[in-house]
Amino acid sequence: MDPAADPAAVFERSRSRLFGMAYRMLGSVADAEDLVQETYLRWHEADRVAVSSPEGWLMTVIGRLSIDRLRRASAERTTYVGEWPPEPVATEGWTAPDRSTDLSSDLSMAFLVLLERLTPEERVAFLMREVFACDYAEIARVVDRSEAACRQLVHRAREHLHGDRLRFSAPPETKERLLGGFLAALETGDKDALLSLFAQDATWTSDGGGKATAAGHVLVGADRIARFLLAVERKTRGLLTHRLARLNGEPALVTAMAGRVLYTTSIDTDGVRIAAVYRVLNPDKLHHIGGH
Repeated sequence: MDPAADPAAVFERSRSRLFGMAYRMLGSVADAEDLVQETYLRWHEADRVAVSSPEGWLMTVIGRLSIDRLRRASAERTTYVGEWPPEPVATEGWTAPDRSTDLSSDLSMAFLVLLERLTPEERVAFLMREVFACDYAEIARVVDRSEAACRQLVHRAREHLHGDRLRFSAPPETKERLLGGFLAALETGDKDALLSLFAQDATWTSDGGGKATAAGHVLVGADRIARFLLAVERKTRGLLTHRLARLNGEPALVTAMAGRVLYTTSIDTDGVRIAAVYRVLNPDKLHHIGGH
């Protein structure tokens, strides 16, 4: 590394990439920001003259920190009240090329939920290879295994996720259309219209974290979801405002009361109907979502 290079400028060039890695690992904006700051501090304390690839060095550090934090978080989540989908992140203001590349790809709520199937080592190896196009030597430095073992990690991760990622390729226009129909059906209380939007085996996951009222478990089936939604709508009719927003790089809904965000709603689709819904109501996960 050029000893004359500005260490802060070098770090800033990788900041969005580091955040993107940590957020995908942890599903938490605050935790990801904490790890980016910790990586920044370690970078300033490092012997930078001996670093041949600053970006590789920084990715190694954020990867190791993410594994450690995810192990602790996994233990903490055993006592979490209800379901635990990731924290939504607003992406509608992202225009810079580096943000577009490092943060908007494979950032959907459905994809992040899918990653929960993986062990911390599988998760970091899969993300580094499939999302950030790192070579196996870089992955090996993070997980402290041989390159051959890292190839196996990535292979196992692909097997765990096989087939499910195909659903995430639906264009934004499809999700906007489904969300528009979703809101229209709720406003009119039209159960048949709601049922026509959902796949028969659709799932509904809501997260109140013990701090907001939410379904205590995953609801399965279009009819059950429709009945639940219409019951909630009857209690809140006229009190809420909804807007279409860009969350996690895709269209989603932000719902508020008197300007305060109450929850977000993200969907997964097979391209025709809604296959899954993720509603985040826990106020601790909504700090980064702007109001109306």
